[in-house]
Amino acid sequence: MFRKLIGVSTFDPEEAQQFGDDPLFIRALARGVAVLSAFELAHKPLSLSEISQLSGVDRSAAQRVVHTLMQLGMIVRDEEDRGYLPGKRILTMAYSCLRLTPICQKATPALLELRRRTRERVDMSLWDDTRLIYAMRMPSKHEIFTATLTGNTVPVYCTAGGISVLARLGDDEIADIFARSDLTPFTPDTFTTLDQVMQAVRETRNRGHAIAVRQLLRHEIAMGVAVLGEDNRPVGAIHLAGSLDEHSAEDFSAKFGTLLQQTGQSLSEYR
Repeated sequence: MFRKLIGVSTFDPEEAQQFGDDPLFIRALARGVAVLSAFELAHKPLSLSEISQLSGVDRSAAQRVVHTLMQLGMIVRDEEDRGYLPGKRILTMAYSCLRLTPICQKATPALLELRRRTRERVDMSLWDDTRLIYAMRMPSKHEIFTATLTGNTVPVYCTAGGISVLARLGDDEIADIFARSDLTPFTPDTFTTLDQVMQAVRETRNRGHAIAVRQLLRHEIAMGVAVLGEDNRPVGAIHLAGSLDEHSAEDFSAKFGTLLQQTGQSLSEYR
């Protein structure tokens, strides 16, 4: 059984319980976030019962939360009235997040130049524990739908950008992230063991950039380099992806690896 590229959710219905002793924590607001989070791995519009089940909010409370969010434009009924979907207002909130994130402001000209010089897909992601969240995407001439969407998420342990992030961490932290990851493969070649991940990490540390072949898509080769913050910790990664119909791993690395590393270094606070 293989996974689809619909994202990686870190939502836990029990998450709010850890804040039970916090006098400033608003449980009603937490239920609203839980209801919105129910859509992260949805394949279709969700019914009220499905929202309740996925969010961990009882049906009566879920009904009130959904009604409130609909009044505020955060949730809508789908056009065929089959269930509920996130509303357009969510997009403006995502825009505000990206617009006000300093690394995104800084990255735009560098990514455009990398895209111009390689003519391949260029992405920038932000590191979020066991996953990467795509913040900026510049598609190439052949892409699937999910590969063009900002906000899509991918695992850290089996992606080029993710391996480049892991290569900047200690081995114990890498093992912890791997242990908490969903290891369901995307292709027959997706990493499924810590030994495979650590081998890729060691190669990345020696090479200066990560290479991932057929990890998420059977036809894809990707390279990644970490973007570092002031504390020398990764904040995200730059990805460069191409087709195995046009490139071998060796040629792709030789042709674009140095350019990718220079782009990552130019965006890092710590050099």
